[in-house]
Amino acid sequence: MKRFFALLLCSTLAFTSCGEDLDDNLVLKTEAETTFNFTHNWDETEVTSASFDSIQYLNQNGDSLSIEKLRYLISDITFSREGEEDIVLDIYNLVDVTNSTNLSFSPETKIPLGQYTNVSFTYGFDDEDNIENAYPDLNSENWEVPNIQMFGNIGGYHYMQLEGRFINNADEETTYAYHNIRAADGMATPITTQDTSIQVNLGAITITNDITFQVKMNIAEWFQNTYQWDLNTWNSSLMGNFDAQLRMNENGQNVFSLGTVTQ
Repeated sequence: MKRFFALLLCSTLAFTSCGEDLDDNLVLKTEAETTFNFTHNWDETEVTSASFDSIQYLNQNGDSLSIEKLRYLISDITFSREGEEDIVLDIYNLVDVTNSTNLSFSPETKIPLGQYTNVSFTYGFDDEDNIENAYPDLNSENWEVPNIQMFGNIGGYHYMQLEGRFINNADEETTYAYHNIRAADGMATPITTQDTSIQVNLGAITITNDITFQVKMNIAEWFQNTYQWDLNTWNSSLMGNFDAQLRMNENGQNVFSLGTVTQ
C-alpha cells in the first residue's frame, strides 16, 4: 500500500510539473517574420541565370533577344492597415539575377499579425531616398548614376540594369543596355527631372504567422504595355534619354505581380 501511494504521488508530481512546463513555454505569437522571394519569367517561362546568354526571347515588337545581365533595386516595403499608420520598412535590396544573389530578402523588422489592406514596395528609390553617394554598399556595386548634366546633375542610383543582345533590322547581332534611372532632361533650361520609381502593390493580406511572398517579374513587360519597345530605336544611351525613361516607367507598371503566399 505504501508503495502504491508513493507511485501515485510521483505520477501526480510529474503531471503537475509537465503542466507547469507547458504553461511556461506557451507564448502567444503576436509578430511575424516576412520573406520576399523574387522570381523571374518571360511570359510565364522561367528565367534564371542559367537561361542567360542565349537569344531565345521575342518581344512584342518582334525583336529576338537574349538576357545577359539583370539587376534591380527594391526599397521601402510597406504594410498598410485600415485606420492605422502604415508600417514602412526603410530598407532596400539589390536583386542580382546574374549572380543569383539577394533573390530572397527577409527584413529584420517583424510585422504585427493582423489584416492588411495592402503590402507594397518601391521599385527603385523615390526621390527622398535617391541621394548621391548615400549607400556605400551600393557604391561598391557600381550602382551610382554619374553626377553630370546629362543625368540632371543630381546623381543618385540606378533602378535597373537589363542587358543582352538582339537581332537588329540588318539581321545582325548587337547589344542593348536597358538601364532605368530617375528621368532627367539635362538639356532643358532649367534641367527637368522626374521621379520614375514605381510603387508596386501586392494587395490585401491577412498575416497569421511567419509569411513568405513570391514576387514575380515578367521581364517581357518591360518591352510592352503601354509602349511597344523597338530595340532598333532605343537600345543604348538610354539613361540620358528623358522620353525613354518615361516610357520605362509606363511599361514598368505591369512588370511585378504577387505569386504564391505561404505562412
